[in-house]
Amino acid sequence: MSEFVNLNRVRKAKNRVKKRAQADENAVKFGRTKVDREVDEARAKKAREALRQHRLDDE
Repeated sequence: MSEFVNLNRVRKAKNRVKKRAQADENAVKFGRTKVDREVDEARAKKAREALRQHRLDDE
């Protein structure tokens, strides 16, 4: 005797696999690692701080 299959579960599982594959592809194409973002943020913060320190008057 064959096993019962819930077609909704099969369809949703198939969609999850497709979406995950698309997300992985987009992450490779467009994504940046957390470390890259943090390094850029730290550099920007350092540059803002250096500019602030070189101001002649505080407003």
